[in-house]
Amino acid sequence: MTSISDERIAQIEARREELANAMAAPGLAPDAFVKLSRDYAEIEPVADAARVVRDLRAEKVSLGEMLVDPELKDMAAEELAALEAKLPGAERDLALKLLPRDAADERAAMLEIRAGTGGDEAALFAGDLFRMYQRYAESRGWRVETISASGAEVGGFKEVVASVTGQGVFARLKFESGVHRVQRVPVTESGGRIHTSAATVAVLPEAEDVDVQIDEAKDLRIDVYRSSGPGGQSVNTTDSAVRITHLPTGLVVIQQDEKSQHKNKAKALKVLRTRLYEAERERLASERAGARKSMVGSGDRSERIRTYNFPQGRVTDHRINLTLRRLPEILEGPGLDEVIAALIAEDEAERLASIDA
Repeated sequence: MTSISDERIAQIEARREELANAMAAPGLAPDAFVKLSRDYAEIEPVADAARVVRDLRAEKVSLGEMLVDPELKDMAAEELAALEAKLPGAERDLALKLLPRDAADERAAMLEIRAGTGGDEAALFAGDLFRMYQRYAESRGWRVETISASGAEVGGFKEVVASVTGQGVFARLKFESGVHRVQRVPVTESGGRIHTSAATVAVLPEAEDVDVQIDEAKDLRIDVYRSSGPGGQSVNTTDSAVRITHLPTGLVVIQQDEKSQHKNKAKALKVLRTRLYEAERERLASERAGARKSMVGSGDRSERIRTYNFPQGRVTDHRINLTLRRLPEILEGPGLDEVIAALIAEDEAERLASIDA
């Protein structure tokens, strides 16, 4: 791991002091104070980590000098050994805090789950995955709002789209995108044979109005029509369904879950903005990083990322070769945190290694 120089540490701490002084200056305009406060909040945890490293390094020098004193040698050697065991962890913590942050990490996320190969069993599995994410979100104090859902006759979903809001949602869910497989005996299988089915998961950072500029008059074609499918007669007697076509890209979003045309239009626009924002993020990431793929995967929806094996009670994440024999706890939601934490740790390790390369 690249060692962070004492000079760099001094610069970080000096920057925090500079911001603190600027915030305390008399006559500061409110807008300027808000910007300075935001910058200070970003550098404060980095400066705290830098101070820990600086103190440990200074103490290491002092203990090294004490080794020449016969009376203090044994005590100094013992303390030095403990410090040298502690210092690499502090330096790693600082290095992680200095890594470029994904600007979308603190955003809400759009969660999309679609049944794949496997017919009815795939739809049931899509339902299992959605419940898993709902329970995981609940364990973290997040809120899940269903945007649209297409149920299957046997249960589960052909497709479900939801908005997940809360602190650090995208940072923890972004590695869930990809193909999830399930291996189990379907309830409809009389012979007891194990079937393999799949569902695709996509996690997109939700866009804000300032991220995506849309001229509704020029960029959108909005069609309204009567809703179809479940929802009751009142849904089908008015032109409440909305189809929005983004003319510059050809993206189409259909929303018909609400009885109100206004609500359907608002939800469809939210989905459209999110998908346009993600397309732009992918374009920029491709330009910056070329074809680089991280060890935790590209997040491409065609990429098989995880298998849920019911007969063996195990979950395997193929990107990091992690197998946990805790399938029930993981599908219950809170147990998923161990998998997500391992993916985040692997991503951090790879990014640290790329600095050294």
